[in-house]
Amino acid sequence: MKLYPILISALLISLFGQGTLLAFQEEMTLTPTSEAAEGLDLQAVAELFKESKNMEDFEKGLNDPESGINNLDLDENDEVDYIRVVEQITDDTHLIILQVPLAENEFQDVATIEIEKSGNETYNMQLHGNEIIYGANYYVQPTVVHIQTWPIITWIYRPVYRPYRSTFYFGVYPRWWRPHRPVSVTVYRTRNVRFTNKRTFSVSRTTRVTTVKKVNYQPRTSTLVKKKTVKTTRSTTTLGTGKTGTKKKGTKKVVNSKTGRTKTVKGSVKKTTTSSTGKTTTTRKTGKKISSSNKGVKKARTKTTKRKGKRMSKKKSKKTKK
Repeated sequence: MKLYPILISALLISLFGQGTLLAFQEEMTLTPTSEAAEGLDLQAVAELFKESKNMEDFEKGLNDPESGINNLDLDENDEVDYIRVVEQITDDTHLIILQVPLAENEFQDVATIEIEKSGNETYNMQLHGNEIIYGANYYVQPTVVHIQTWPIITWIYRPVYRPYRSTFYFGVYPRWWRPHRPVSVTVYRTRNVRFTNKRTFSVSRTTRVTTVKKVNYQPRTSTLVKKKTVKTTRSTTTLGTGKTGTKKKGTKKVVNSKTGRTKTVKGSVKKTTTSSTGKTTTTRKTGKKISSSNKGVKKARTKTTKRKGKRMSKKKSKKTKK
């Protein structure tokens, strides 16, 4: 029975090729698209939300330097930003906004926690990253949909529950909170492993909460935040040959062996490196002519021809006189 997965893999490789399988695996790896997103791992935020008793406890844990979940510095002042929590409710749909106050009347939404209830025991929940920070359609969702046993879900769906709204804003923060410097991305990821290694949540590109549009809320965006896309370099490797191809534009000087003239031509240069031998082969496609160094030669030859013509005409005139 253990041979079946191996046989299926071999069959898929023979039908589609290894390149197709690798491309499929690459599509399934979903990552945020900006540098700012590296400062707040939404999977760690979701795990903290799951373990919190209520909304106030969640906001405190989110900003607690000891927890290390928040490493955001949107205004780039070398201080971690305080994230306040604001909640809006319509019927049985809760929209929980994670928002950073950057100045007076300057707010930037970072992410939203969206929860809906249909029936007695059916709940849907997801975290939705703000498009400016996480890119389009970035969702973190629980792998198990049965979330009604979470303490915070029980709390927010009480009959007498009122929407939570943080009392903190720019310049007014809790006594226990002090501005601190953000850490490097490597350190941040390491200290969040205790949250992200539980596999309770996964990243998706499709939404699960459908009733969130009913909630009347206008997203807040600050002019102090700029979208910083992470630049990625992708190389194309042909499997089986070990060759990696790169192209660049360049110029080439061509010398004519007969006339001695030198021409500079513009074209594309392709370098192919074979990993097994380490040899580099350069292939150049030439294009249009840019310049020619024989312009002066042409002019000199023209002058010489004119002088020779004058001398010949003088000699002929002398002969006729004699």
